[in-house]
Amino acid sequence: MAEGRLAGKVAVVTGGASGIGAATVRRFVAEGASVLVADLNGEAAGVLVDELGSAVAALVTNVAVEADMAATVAEATDRFGGLDIYVNNAGFGGALGPIAETPVEDFDLTFDVLVKSVFLGIKYAAPVLCEQGHGVILNTASIAGLRSGWGPHLYSTAKSAVIALTQSVALELAASGVRCNAVAPGLITTPLAFGRPDASDDQLAAMRVTNAAAQPMPRAGEPADIASMMTYLASDEADWVTGQVFVVDGGINTGPRWEQFPPAFTRHRPIRHHRPPGR
Repeated sequence: MAEGRLAGKVAVVTGGASGIGAATVRRFVAEGASVLVADLNGEAAGVLVDELGSAVAALVTNVAVEADMAATVAEATDRFGGLDIYVNNAGFGGALGPIAETPVEDFDLTFDVLVKSVFLGIKYAAPVLCEQGHGVILNTASIAGLRSGWGPHLYSTAKSAVIALTQSVALELAASGVRCNAVAPGLITTPLAFGRPDASDDQLAAMRVTNAAAQPMPRAGEPADIASMMTYLASDEADWVTGQVFVVDGGINTGPRWEQFPPAFTRHRPIRHHRPPGR
């Protein structure tokens, strides 16, 4: 029997063929889980199957389509005999540009991929998990959902909705022993964050340098950083944790780097105490 923090568990990871999703799949498998990779890119998902072997299966999935999302739960339970963890991770940058120039069609697509997909994943995973009396739902949010300025208008709004949905659903499912949490990544070095799914290694390397320079912790965030948090939350170690948003961002959403503070804040100066007369 496989050993690890997720030994014997079955997981679904949407958007699992690349970036944060692929790092999460690899980590889950290393910790003993069997994983269904649900991704629109069947070729990339197949690469993970070839790499990781029989612990992984792939299903071509359009996360904005209800039938496809229902099929992820059916496929996981049929192939691996159950379901313990459902990770709603699929995403993209969504609509860009000024609000007055954003087409309604772009709004709809953005919310279909970033919000409706999370709703559908929960909708079809929750009955299975609640019936067995245990399970975990994890949703990939973003620091853009916590504070404006980290993403485009609709991406930020959608990730705020993911956080609200996570917390609301957590209250409903808690009595059934099912936990629901969100992870909010910061600046993570992925092709999606770069804005091009075909970003080259050189482009990602340059992105790492830029991101590291912006961080209070002076290194770029990597998909493995998010996979580590996903693994903790999916494991029994987090058995009493639900309805929470876990920010994994090297401190950037907390504030600027210390050296960027005004000198008056960061340089030691003796404090001159006021002493009353006669003292």
